[in-house]
Amino acid sequence: MENKPEETWNTPMSPIPTFKVDPVVVLILSFLTCGLYLIYWNIKAAEVLNAVYEKEIISQPIAIFAGCCYPVNAYFFYLVGKDGLPAVHKRVGLPTKDDSVLLLVLGLLFPMVAAMIVQSEINKLYS
Repeated sequence: MENKPEETWNTPMSPIPTFKVDPVVVLILSFLTCGLYLIYWNIKAAEVLNAVYEKEIISQPIAIFAGCCYPVNAYFFYLVGKDGLPAVHKRVGLPTKDDSVLLLVLGLLFPMVAAMIVQSEINKLYS
């Protein structure tokens, strides 16, 4: 009995939900809604990043709770920088880098700016 390696070249990639927003719009809507837009943004960004990673790295409750509580928000952005964005870079064909510390600090101090950075990286999927 021979062990044949599994062929993956003809396996279709999973569909990625469309979530292309201008990063400046993310900032403006976050300020106008006093941060409530970030709850919606966290849910949609987690959905896209989970589809790109092809595994759940950010669960729905964490995405929702991260919009309400700053320490959880920092954890959300840490997961995005550690697992989510490298998967996006790999999918697009860019060299991967670990932005987890930058996004962790920005998630604690300026979550709207961290959301802008992540959104600009997510937008690279659709160009």
